[in-house]
Amino acid sequence: MSYYLIHTTYPILFVAVFARQLCLPVPAILFLLSSGALAGAGKLSFAGILVIAVLGCVLADSVWFQAGRVAGKRVLRLLCALTSDPGYCIKRGRAVFQKRGVRLLLVAKFVPGLDGICPPLAGMLGASLPSFVAYDAGGASLWAGAYIFCGFLFAKQLDMVAKQLAVAANFLIIVLGIPLLAMFFWRVFMLIRMIQLLRPLQITPAELKQHLDSDEKFGVIDLLRFEDDCEGVAGIPGAIRLAPPEIRRKKRITIPSDVNIVIYCRSKNSFVSARVAAAMRKHGIRGVHVLKGGLDAWTAQGFSLSDEFADPAAELQRLGIEMTPSWHPPSTRP
Repeated sequence: MSYYLIHTTYPILFVAVFARQLCLPVPAILFLLSSGALAGAGKLSFAGILVIAVLGCVLADSVWFQAGRVAGKRVLRLLCALTSDPGYCIKRGRAVFQKRGVRLLLVAKFVPGLDGICPPLAGMLGASLPSFVAYDAGGASLWAGAYIFCGFLFAKQLDMVAKQLAVAANFLIIVLGIPLLAMFFWRVFMLIRMIQLLRPLQITPAELKQHLDSDEKFGVIDLLRFEDDCEGVAGIPGAIRLAPPEIRRKKRITIPSDVNIVIYCRSKNSFVSARVAAAMRKHGIRGVHVLKGGLDAWTAQGFSLSDEFADPAAELQRLGIEMTPSWHPPSTRP
């Protein structure tokens, strides 16, 4: 805490809050607490730091608001990409926002995850800029004011706790932080390596169309349920619209050697497809291919789309694919 007490100024507080609202890893809450402590000591103005914090929030959130207006679902996919189920993250966020409207911005900053997706959702769902700014400023005032007030009331206690935790924090960084950081970089390395390994296994839309027309044993898995809110979105005829978590839950998947599986998502860089392909290869599935360029590339070639998808159980039986436990429709979540 002593570090933040020394370094907190009006410009630093603005930059910290602005960066935090842009989803950058900046400890803005600690700067808010320290600014409250400095306000209690008479070194900063309580009203001044509150105005600076609210300004930083509203400006950063306005960037996401405009991005939601322009790019819509692409922005939400970016923000939800690292969740366990991006499609569910987007769908649940939309349902909550449509139910509460821009009033949700008054409490969103207190709810992890909801804070990040509310501004682009407001832009995507057609909220007016004046109402967005008004409610966002209200929510920012409540959020920033709460932490500033805590810093104002408990400055001495916070500083004492910080000093007592200094030694323990260093120990925890060594014992937990370094292994976690190493694990993170290892997972990133393995993902990049898997993407590189899968590049030779990419298949173009024209090649896939040719295989499907020749009645070869090609199974096509549509991942839009995982990647996006897929209601009303057509896909490749004959594909299975499957949620990848269903694949990860299987203890065993057996695919005949003459069967090939093609998976596709919407993103051109096939990031989602690569993650799913990696999971399938862990099950020992070698005949897995990624559609190059995703659904957009298929559509750009002028190939047909369909609103009707193959029944997963029937398609798995046709291809001779066995799963343990057996496939069952995913439960509908509220």
